[in-house]
Amino acid sequence: MNYQDIIKSINKKDLEPVYFLMGEEDYYIDSLCNEFSRKILTNEQQEFNQVTLYGKNTNTEQIIAEAKQFPFNSEKRIVIVKEAQEIKNLEILNSYLENPQKTTVLVISYKGKSIDKRKSFGKNLAQKCVVFESKKLYENKIADWISNYVNKNGFEINHNATAVLSEYLGTNLSKITNEIEKLMLVVKKEEPITTKIIEKYI
Repeated sequence: MNYQDIIKSINKKDLEPVYFLMGEEDYYIDSLCNEFSRKILTNEQQEFNQVTLYGKNTNTEQIIAEAKQFPFNSEKRIVIVKEAQEIKNLEILNSYLENPQKTTVLVISYKGKSIDKRKSFGKNLAQKCVVFESKKLYENKIADWISNYVNKNGFEINHNATAVLSEYLGTNLSKITNEIEKLMLVVKKEEPITTKIIEKYI
């Protein structure tokens, strides 16, 4: 499944039991985690049915225990695991993948690298759950990405400005979006983002 397909499935609430989000580009992983966190359950349901765990403070056994619990006054339970790359023996998850809890949506965020799909755990992930790999964009794609992101938010940016931003900010999409968000706070929608505005605020 690609990024847009997962977004569509979240919006439709047509969900699989396990999502494994991995790769070098944090932006799409963080964005999907936020979508799962905000859009599946109501605020009232989240209190009893949504759990966020962090890799440094948890283990695979605890993740499985949380995932196996049944929801309370809700159709779904959401378990989000962040920084899963910090967890040792993550392959223990294989036992859960064989028979996942159908009322739980388990979302695992594994940043900075990818699981080797040629090895047994990687093969099992690919067969038993939704695996999304977030890859770094090439430098020559960044300017177009910036332009599309700005336009999607209802603003305009000229070609020179996208070139300046991409050269100055590099390929880190999280950093780029943070800076663009700052610009969109100070620029009117009818006013295009130019190099002068970038030099003034960034």
